[in-house]
Amino acid sequence: MSALVKSLRMAAGVLLLVACAMSILPAAAQDPRAGVAQSAARAWLELVDKGDPDLSWNASGAKFKEAFPLGKWREALALYRKPMGTFESRTAIATTFNKDVPDLPPGEYANVQFRTNFSNKVDAHESISLERSADGAWLVIGYALN
Repeated sequence: MSALVKSLRMAAGVLLLVACAMSILPAAAQDPRAGVAQSAARAWLELVDKGDPDLSWNASGAKFKEAFPLGKWREALALYRKPMGTFESRTAIATTFNKDVPDLPPGEYANVQFRTNFSNKVDAHESISLERSADGAWLVIGYALN
């Protein structure tokens, strides 16, 4: 048997061993709130992706509406989001939670970051800030696109 074949068999054996070992390790614990916050952020972003600022504004929390009156939100989307082109894909890359956020009253806050591809911009980053309302729903209170 050639040395190359022996090396390939050894490498395959090592990969199989690593794969088996990884399958028995416990999965990294994720905050159970992360999935719910990510779903709320995605649902809101789908409204933004439709290109109708009124839909996303109406689905936002009060703090968002105070910071971005509807006219200002329309202008911001036309100026910053529209040039990105049509939405293609979005992957959540981080979700964090805080109770104390500078300049906001104590509460439950989440920040969901996405890596997003648009037709005119690959690898954009979107950051969605959410606040948990009294009824438990996560409402968008901030949006940043880089």
